[in-house]
Amino acid sequence: MLRQTEPTTSTLQLVANDMTGIMEKLDTRELDLEDGEYDITDSNAAAERLPLTAIYHTVGFKEPTAKVFLSSPITAKILEVERFTSAQDRFNVSNQRSVSKSMPAVFKIELKHGEFTWLVKRKEKHFMDLHRDLRTYKTFMRLPLPSRSHTVKRQTVTRSEVRQMPNLPRGGGDELGREEQVSSRRKQLEDYLNNLLKMPMYRNYHATMEFIDVSQLSFIHDLGPKGLEGMVQKRSGGHRIPGMNCCGRSKMCYHWSKRWLVVKDSFLLYMKPDSGAISFVMLVDKEFNIKMDSKDTETKHGVRIDSLSRSLVLKCSSYRHARWWGQAIEGFVQKHGSAFLTDHRFGSFARQEVNIPAKWYVNGKTYMEDVADALEEAKEEIFITDWWLSPEIFLKRPVVEGNRWRLDNVLRRKAQQGVRIFVMLYKEVELALGINSGYSKRTLLHLHPNIKVMRHPDHVSSAVYLWAHHEKIIVIDQSVAFVGGIDLAYGRWDDREHRLTDVGSVTLSHMEQAGSASANMASPSNGGGAAPQTNGKGIFTVTDSLDQPKLKGQGRMKRTRFSIRRHLQKHGLAHADSDSDLENDERSGSVRSLQTGVGELFGNTRFWHGKDYCNFVHKDWIQLDKPFDDFIDRHTTPRMPWHDIASVVHGKAARDVARHFIQRWNFTKLVKPKYRSMSYPCLLPKSHTTAGEQRYQVPNCVPAKVQILRSASDWSAGIKYHEESIHNAYVHVIENSQHFVYIENQFFISCADNRHVFNKIGDAIAERIIKAYREGKRYRVYVVTPLLPGFEGDINTGGGSAIQAVMHFNYRTMNRGDHAIISQLRREMGDQWINYISIAGLRTHADLEGKLVTELIYVHSKMLIADDNTVIIGSANINDRSMLGKRDSEVAVIVEDSEMVTAVMDGQQYQAGKYALQLRLECFKTILGGHTDPSIDVSDPVSDHFYKEVWMATCARNATIYQRVFRCLPSSDVRNILELEGYLAKQGLDKEDPARAHEELKKIRGFLVQFPLQFLCEQNLLPPIGSKEAMVPMEVWT
Repeated sequence: MLRQTEPTTSTLQLVANDMTGIMEKLDTRELDLEDGEYDITDSNAAAERLPLTAIYHTVGFKEPTAKVFLSSPITAKILEVERFTSAQDRFNVSNQRSVSKSMPAVFKIELKHGEFTWLVKRKEKHFMDLHRDLRTYKTFMRLPLPSRSHTVKRQTVTRSEVRQMPNLPRGGGDELGREEQVSSRRKQLEDYLNNLLKMPMYRNYHATMEFIDVSQLSFIHDLGPKGLEGMVQKRSGGHRIPGMNCCGRSKMCYHWSKRWLVVKDSFLLYMKPDSGAISFVMLVDKEFNIKMDSKDTETKHGVRIDSLSRSLVLKCSSYRHARWWGQAIEGFVQKHGSAFLTDHRFGSFARQEVNIPAKWYVNGKTYMEDVADALEEAKEEIFITDWWLSPEIFLKRPVVEGNRWRLDNVLRRKAQQGVRIFVMLYKEVELALGINSGYSKRTLLHLHPNIKVMRHPDHVSSAVYLWAHHEKIIVIDQSVAFVGGIDLAYGRWDDREHRLTDVGSVTLSHMEQAGSASANMASPSNGGGAAPQTNGKGIFTVTDSLDQPKLKGQGRMKRTRFSIRRHLQKHGLAHADSDSDLENDERSGSVRSLQTGVGELFGNTRFWHGKDYCNFVHKDWIQLDKPFDDFIDRHTTPRMPWHDIASVVHGKAARDVARHFIQRWNFTKLVKPKYRSMSYPCLLPKSHTTAGEQRYQVPNCVPAKVQILRSASDWSAGIKYHEESIHNAYVHVIENSQHFVYIENQFFISCADNRHVFNKIGDAIAERIIKAYREGKRYRVYVVTPLLPGFEGDINTGGGSAIQAVMHFNYRTMNRGDHAIISQLRREMGDQWINYISIAGLRTHADLEGKLVTELIYVHSKMLIADDNTVIIGSANINDRSMLGKRDSEVAVIVEDSEMVTAVMDGQQYQAGKYALQLRLECFKTILGGHTDPSIDVSDPVSDHFYKEVWMATCARNATIYQRVFRCLPSSDVRNILELEGYLAKQGLDKEDPARAHEELKKIRGFLVQFPLQFLCEQNLLPPIGSKEAMVPMEVWT
């Protein structure tokens, strides 16, 4: 970079020429290089790489400990010499000045180091300045100064190196004459530079590094190719922080600071030279552009860089310097970062990536197990952001390895190994929510200094009272990313059994114990050298491994503290299926046997400890700082099962999820003063160019086309225009679906009236069904949503204002009022709508200490499947909060299959996607009872037989039985609050005739029940005037 201002008048040039003369007299013979003073490195040696973690250890530029270079040599080559007679000439402006005042020549130098190549431009004067600098440094190194740091510096430099220094041959000053003079000078300077770069003492000197534009961030492999770097002046301000813009654009508000700018393929940053701290990161996005006119930059020799999040103004040393920088930054980003410069499909910040290994999860059990294993594999960074995080949850259950798989223990273990862990929590309005993020933050911060936790937003200072960070993301090393609806929090862990009760403690069944004791077995502390065998029953055993103690005694009934099968899976020796952990035929005699992957578990097992055993409609969480104290009596109250969906993606798609997290982290660091300290570092996104180097992959993935979607805006991510790509994708997929759409969602609030509700998902469903009706085509829509909203309240007395407010908007979307989907369909097709759309909920029952109990299953999923080939999984509910982009922040993935399998659609053979089909089959089997009753055929999602005789029949039958046995709510027999009492006064079979009730319940299949569309239909469900719910704006509920 051209640091010093250029001589523009002949006087200055005379001075410069004089200086060159003086400089030359200082170059004496003794500085000639002799053989043996070179840094001899084998250029063919395996290239070592600087790890990404180097970004967390940057030091001041003049510190001798700064780690900059790789072990390979650096070579320089002068490509060309630019010469212009005057500044105006270069840009073809009419020339009034005399031509004699020619401008100094600029040498364009190409440098190579390992896998990196970059260009710098330097004038002869810069060579002279560097040489003078190095001479001073050399003299300084010879003096035995008394300071300790100087002694260290001197000791690290070999004596011979201090003696030697390359000679800078005498040149004719900046004004080079004839061509041959130029080419010989070029060769001289090239040799000088190459010699200099071979000597570690001079190469590692900060002035040399600045001369060749390198810093501690130049050669980090995962940050991609090396772009432009150099010292600049940057102007303060220009951020897009909602509610915090500088009044007026007067010069008074600004101050200039000296910073080292680094340009990479998808971002740029600047560092403070004195401390090496990365103080600002700007991600390249669709608004990224560079302006060099003084009217745009409002400064002389300025360069203005705009993006969605900031308008950054830099000041260069001259006109040519500013031009070269502006063009170089633009050129580099266009070449390497073009993927980020445009808007992508659905208006997303991320493009669709192909051949991405992806996997889905139905329910928290398999999800949390894979999360635990992936966290265990982390080597550099872990990013976590959740709406709610409970540090004490167990990721693998039942708990048979002590606290090893408790979330806080896993994170502490990784932090102790040097992994950097960054957690962002939603900072709730404490009056409205009891999730106690303050406790979660304190608990995590106390674990280890490598764990950093931020909370956002500050509701008072940011004026964001109503909206939440709702996304649930876990990213490991920026190359594995979990995205979905499952927070790492209480109540979320569940499996396909959806148990209501949890009283006993864990014991393995007799069969499993006999099997485990019959083989000589290794203890779980060591998996080294174990080889799998099968003992005929399909149970894996382990042959003698090293000299571990063995369990003896054929068939002796002991409680086994751990499972062989889990142990083998942990070391990759036994196969565990991705969707359902190892089904086997040997069943124990329990009523509902339990497939856990730790063998058959016997008796009533303890899965949910303390606060994890919950029923939040019955009672909201309290005292979260006492994680292992029950707050619900598990002997009288059933838990509320949790049905949820998540996914994992890898490679470039995971890089995009990480990029979103990084954008939010850096934005939060900027807006909350307490996070500005250096202990909360800025995060840097890894380059897409290295995304293929996958060190760890979650097992049993399917390659697919994946695109990351999000809801983000100024308050949540600091971007100028909001993004609602999830909403756009939902509408697009519904409009373009051919056969069916299957939706599971925690909310169903849609159908725009453009007054209270604005998202268009419900309208897209209605329009697509009307299109099918008019064309006479078969088309189905399945919607599964919770029977009641997840707010504390007693439904026996009407549920309370919060539950009713959400019910109002749910019903307004389904069947009440002119905008509702069913109302729109009725106007077009009368009662035929029933052949096109089915809305259902989930419910289950159990025997709790001799008493029959029932409870709804809380559907928390946010998923859409279309045509068995397209899936959207994420954190976004079907409501305005999640979908509009300006409200809650959300992340989702859209997965489109690239691997096809033969399936059935409407009685015909059909090419279905592997990912989407397997996910739909798992969901359908779980909720229709196909896992326990193999006669239930769910292969064809649209045929009349399936829709009417399996889906609708199961819905109706289950709902009728539950109502007869339990008189449960919500029910279509209760149309207003007055009818509630009478309905509840009549006893169900569970009280009148328990034996008959048991018989009836045997006819239940799966969990699916019809949604009670007429429940409280004569009641106004909006919050009554005067209630606290009526005080908050309507948008809270939509």
